[in-house]
Parts: sequence; structure tokens; C-alpha cells
Amino acid sequence: MTKIHTKIVALLLAMSFAITAHSQNTINNYKYVLVPDRFDFLKTDDQYGLNMRTKLLLQQVGFTAFMTSEALPAEVADNKCKALKAEVVEKKKFLSTGLTLLLKDCQGTIVYKGEEGKSREKEWQAAYSEALANAFTSLNAAQYKYDGTTVPQATQPTVSAPPAPVAPAQPTTVNEDKNILYAQANDNGYQLIDTTPKKVMTLLKTSQQDHFIADDGASQGIVFRKNSEWFFEFYKDNKLVSRKLNIKF
Repeated sequence: MTKIHTKIVALLLAMSFAITAHSQNTINNYKYVLVPDRFDFLKTDDQYGLNMRTKLLLQQVGFTAFMTSEALPAEVADNKCKALKAEVVEKKKFLSTGLTLLLKDCQGTIVYKGEEGKSREKEWQAAYSEALANAFTSLNAAQYKYDGTTVPQATQPTVSAPPAPVAPAQPTTVNEDKNILYAQANDNGYQLIDTTPKKVMTLLKTSQQDHFIADDGASQGIVFRKNSEWFFEFYKDNKLVSRKLNIKF
């Protein structure tokens, strides 16, 4: 075999190893996702509730998600390469809003890029909420399941404390709204009406059955059904609040 042939074979082998290594790095290798307090296209922290809502939607998929400003478990605080970083990017369009979810590793490499979520709502709050929900459709379909057999490594050696188990967030406040709310269907989901009648909440459909992005004018979160009962969960002062709702569909 000539030297040229040898170099070609070596190059092909190197490319093969690189492709194999890259293909092994999937979202299933990661348990944690870090969400910034502000995405690049926003003007203020958690504007329109998008950052906190992204965290909630990631938790619904199965990730253990944290805002970057929150206290992190030791294994993530000592080695950020054990977590993905969530980014949401906006694509400006005429008469529509488009958002795309990116999950990057600690090197900035895109591990996951979702399908663009779109909305034709004219009001910014509703448009961003619907577009974000639609941006998670492909991630929900990806059937994420954490597989700890391949552990992402840091670029430099780090001394880590034993990992502390991270339990799902537990509501600090659980209360019940006994007022009957009637669900009126619209193109994007429902609006909840009380007996006045007055609109008290907007529900936007997601790709998961019985899970809605919710906005009551004061808080944004998720409405979902559990054990045949409906709950509205949202964050207030960085604490998870759960409110039981009496919804009639």
C-alpha cells in the first residue's frame, strides 16, 4: 500500500470515529438542562414568561431543569458539561412569530434542534406562548429518556462532590379554587369563563393531551389533569405554586 493510500485510509478512519463519537452524543445522555433568565431576543429577564415556561415544558418532557440563577446540584455546579443549555431563537416573519428550541452542550455544540414553532396571533404574549408550545412538539415526539451509560465529560479535570439526588419540584403552596370555570373552545385551545361571565384564564394547546400552557393575567404556567382533577402550576417568587381548578368542559 502506498503512502498516499495509507494517508487516505487513516483520514477515512478518523472521519468515521469522529462521526461515531458525534452520533453518540444525544439528549438521552443528559439528565439536566439549564435555562437562562433571558433569551437573546428578549429585552428583560423572563419577558412574556418564556424562560420560566421553557423550564416547565422541559420538566414535562422528563428533564431536570434549572434556571441558571438557581442553586444547582453539586454534580452540575462542579461540571457544567453534565447539563445541556437551552436556547430559544426567534425568526422574524411577516404576520407570524417563529421560535426554535436549541439544546447545546458545554462546548456550544448543538445536540438537539427542534422544528420551528409558529403562531399567527397578533398579541405578543399569546403569539410567543403558542409558538413556544409548538416548538416543543418535536421534542415531545423524540421520546426523551435519560440513559446514564454515556456521561458527558468536562474539558478539564474537575473534582466533584458525590452527586446529590434531585427530586422533582414540590409545590410550596397548594390551594383550591372552588369556583366553577367553563371552558370555551377556540382555535388555539380554550378560554375559561366564570359564572359572571368573565374570562379568567387562557389555555393554549400543547402536543401532550390534557396539558395546556396557561395565563390568568397575573401568572403564566401549565394546566394539566392528574387523577381526573385539574391543576394550575406556576412559579411565584421562584417557588412552585399549585392551584386545583374546577373546570367544566
